[in-house]
Amino acid sequence: MQWSRYLRRGVVEWGVWLEEELFSLQSLDETLQPQHLLQEDPKILSRHLRLRRTAHIPSVDPESIRYLPPTSPQKILCAGLNYRDHALESGAELPGAPNFFIRFPDTLCGSGEALPCPAQSEAMDYEGELLVILGRTVHGRVHRREALAAVAGYSIFNDVSLRDYQFRTSQWTLGKNFPNSGPCGPRVTTPEELPEGARGLYLRTEVDGDVLQDGNTADLLFDVATLIQALAEVTPLHPGDLVATGTPAGVGFARKPPRFLQPGNLVRVEIEGLGVLENRVVLAP
Repeated sequence: MQWSRYLRRGVVEWGVWLEEELFSLQSLDETLQPQHLLQEDPKILSRHLRLRRTAHIPSVDPESIRYLPPTSPQKILCAGLNYRDHALESGAELPGAPNFFIRFPDTLCGSGEALPCPAQSEAMDYEGELLVILGRTVHGRVHRREALAAVAGYSIFNDVSLRDYQFRTSQWTLGKNFPNSGPCGPRVTTPEELPEGARGLYLRTEVDGDVLQDGNTADLLFDVATLIQALAEVTPLHPGDLVATGTPAGVGFARKPPRFLQPGNLVRVEIEGLGVLENRVVLAP
């Protein structure tokens, strides 16, 4: 099953994709709430929604909506240097344990939204990533099966980084938290549609049609279950929280010469089974 969160006529809605048509959740069943998409068994819920679909229920015109991030998370936790090839191109040692940094909710934006390039930065970079959406609370030491059972679905993330701010200090926070610098979505795919832990999915990032990242989630140094286990041991993860899993090689700052994003560029991140996340870079006001 796949679902999306979007804005239509000024109202936030959650919708389900059935045979590539989008239907608002409540048009199919007015008793359902967004938390059902996060917490219910997706196989059972999908079957229920397909049975509820009738000819008189209109689909949502994708041209009439604005995609939003999949959730309004309390926490956005991001893994860094989680692909061997990216760590090597960055000149960093391979981490012995998952390496995390934090993003804030106001850095997120949806697919199709403008990606603002701040005038004060000359080093705006792309990072295509697999995004994990939590569907239940998980805290403490948990088994791998418990960690994966907490996943409501997977989506696409572009961890846009302002490198000149990121590398000013040993902490990456400033370079990762400019407004609207974290495009994500537009769809969430539930786990039963994918290999366990979303392993083995190709990931490609293109800028103006040039393929600059060509990786696979099988190459994660620390897989989805391991990332959730490491985080849950420290902090409670709640339904709607997001975990970004890191980016493969091919980022702009590691290229010779470097290739940074410029106003007008179209950035496209595709992950097998999850769809396409697309945003155009504009000069920030």
